[in-house]
Amino acid sequence: MDYIREHKRGIIGTVIFHAIVLLLLIFLKFFTPLPLPGEEGILVNFGTSENGLGDIEPSPANSEPSPAEPVVEQEEAAPPVVSQPKPQPKPTEAKEQIMTQDYEKTAAIEAAQNKKKVDDQKRKDLLAEQERIKKQRIEEERIRKAEADKIAKAEADKKAREEQQRKINEINSRAQGAFASKGTGTGGKGTGAGTSQGATFPGGNQGVPTGDPNAKNYGQGGLGGGSKGSGTSFSLDGRSASSLPKPKYPGDDEGIVVVKITVDKNGTVTAAEPGARGTTIMEQQFWAEAKQAALKAKFNADNNAPAFQQGTITYRFVLD
Repeated sequence: MDYIREHKRGIIGTVIFHAIVLLLLIFLKFFTPLPLPGEEGILVNFGTSENGLGDIEPSPANSEPSPAEPVVEQEEAAPPVVSQPKPQPKPTEAKEQIMTQDYEKTAAIEAAQNKKKVDDQKRKDLLAEQERIKKQRIEEERIRKAEADKIAKAEADKKAREEQQRKINEINSRAQGAFASKGTGTGGKGTGAGTSQGATFPGGNQGVPTGDPNAKNYGQGGLGGGSKGSGTSFSLDGRSASSLPKPKYPGDDEGIVVVKITVDKNGTVTAAEPGARGTTIMEQQFWAEAKQAALKAKFNADNNAPAFQQGTITYRFVLD
């Protein structure tokens, strides 16, 4: 309400102005007279000849018109009525020219658009090729790095194996005394230094104190009485050992590995199972070496023996 009160005069003036304009539009009109007025002719000076000179019109009484004159007059009056500018096709030519110009503009626009499309496609192909080359380089770098890491790892593993083998060889060299074929100490019933007797390691007089020194069967094999008290012994009732290979020393531990063996009538070890009662070393590498040595052991053939006879081989691993 405050707005209307403040602008009251402006509102009234606006309404009056539009009302006046509306009334003028209603009452002021342009009228076209019907029927339409006809076309008016053009006054033409009549005469008897196509050529003449002067400003005075001859009197019609002084000359008698020939019968053909009215026809001539009609023929002379006819040209103004006939309009000859119709055959001129200028608007059509202009229209055709405009259409031709439009077509040329359209063709130019299409050519520009096609060129732009070709340029865009070339740009996309170039970017795609650059991206492909970039990815290829990244992949080649990854492969090269992987190969380098693989070679470095192989070198490190090789060095580690060589170091481990060196330690094993060193330990084996230190443990040679544990499986010597000769030794000093008490052997059999005698004392002092002498040659060992038996089929096991280390040196010592294999057998029992109450046995026959000339007997070839050793019975229960015991540990030799060498200075270290270490070596290899076996327990196989009624059988003697023809060959007891020494196991490799695979580590830096000490202890005993007892291998349960199965021997046939020919003296061949057909089965070996390390870890029997009396084993003090639980490392698998010692067990594996003891098993390999036990499978290579050879005993005397006995046709009277059981088909498969079981016994044990004891390996004592001692460091110097």
